[in-house]
Amino acid sequence: MRTWLALLGLAVWVGGAAADEIRGQYVEARTCDVWVGACFANAEMNLTGKNATLAWHIEKGALDGVRLDGLSVVVVVEARDTLGLKQSGPGKAVILVDEKADARQREALVKLARKLGGLLTAEVVRVDSAPITISVGRCPEGGCALVEAGVVRIETRCIHAHEDSVCGHEDNFYAPLTPGVKANSAMVTEHTFVGSGLNKTWKDANRRGAYIGSFSIQN
Repeated sequence: MRTWLALLGLAVWVGGAAADEIRGQYVEARTCDVWVGACFANAEMNLTGKNATLAWHIEKGALDGVRLDGLSVVVVVEARDTLGLKQSGPGKAVILVDEKADARQREALVKLARKLGGLLTAEVVRVDSAPITISVGRCPEGGCALVEAGVVRIETRCIHAHEDSVCGHEDNFYAPLTPGVKANSAMVTEHTFVGSGLNKTWKDANRRGAYIGSFSIQN
């Protein structure tokens, strides 16, 4: 009897853990290279790469009992130092919430973005709603993605080692900026932010500065 009860308790615990999972697609684009040789990365440090856009499309999951299936959230960040380095202070963030979200979902999406962004989302300067499209794996190699969120647009393609290599020693020099991510680096063909709230806008292109993949966290 005790063994049966113990197994039942384990099943309930495992079921609860699965229910707490939030998973989906992830896209990240930065204003510096992430697939890069150390010599080139060292030349960029604290001169560029202080801005990024992070995008999550939630395929399944809930936060604080609020279902977020099918919704998306995008964060545009401005860091104190080159992203990927230890930060000397909190970053600033603009959060774009899926326009399909109701009031409770909007609150949960903002909370999720701040949780995943950590220090980079410590100071949220603006929260807006927008129609958001996040599409990952648009080519067989898996490096093609598209993000459209009003004032934000990201488009990527696969990195081709022979054509896109500069020094021949490129690798994923920086890890993705948020936890729970499984992703491959990709070439940014467009990374645009034309909104307000940060100290700058940009239109970046032809940079080896993206991560494309999936995310999964327990909350």
